[in-house]
Amino acid sequence: MTRLVKNKAVVATRNPERSRERILAAALKEFAAKGFAGARVDFIARRAAINKRMLYHYFGNKEGLFKAVLRRKISERQAWAENLSGDPAESLSFWFEAACNDTDWVRLFEWEALQGDAQKVIDEKIRRSATARGLERIRQRQARGQISSEFDPRHVMLAMRSLTMFPAAFPQLTRLIMGRSVSDPRFQKERAEFLRRFAAAFRPGQNGGSRVKINFVK
Repeated sequence: MTRLVKNKAVVATRNPERSRERILAAALKEFAAKGFAGARVDFIARRAAINKRMLYHYFGNKEGLFKAVLRRKISERQAWAENLSGDPAESLSFWFEAACNDTDWVRLFEWEALQGDAQKVIDEKIRRSATARGLERIRQRQARGQISSEFDPRHVMLAMRSLTMFPAAFPQLTRLIMGRSVSDPRFQKERAEFLRRFAAAFRPGQNGGSRVKINFVK
């Protein structure tokens, strides 16, 4: 009888969803630190305090786990994007702060660029779909007059990602240029304010064009 009660207690404490969350959090740390090629499932299981066999049970293999990390993060960011007003002043500062608060996600992209084939990425179909939804949001904002229709939506998206992710992706260059660390609250405040003001470059001008004209010097 005692043994039966003990077994019931063990079963009652099992929480598959909690285990999956621990694995995903540990996997993000490992992939961000070493990239997909360098990450080790043993280390992920150890960090998550879970049996490696259970990790394989939940995610199949290392690539399946990497896909799960990507999909979880993409879904999270899509939910955030849906709740933004569409004003570039809000979105630029928001995504900059998000990058500063989740540098593991930024490093994951850097490792992918270094270790992978630029012509093909893991889970590309899902990621292309997510990108297409982001481009459609930009087109909708252009139609509403929040972003200048003068710009190709693809260039708008690339410019916004560059502006918001670059400091976290290249902290050494940021420190050399700004004289402050990316983690410095003063830099983050200044950068967020700069992005709110720079957002005018994306908005329509009085004559339908962009507010900021850029002259290229030959």
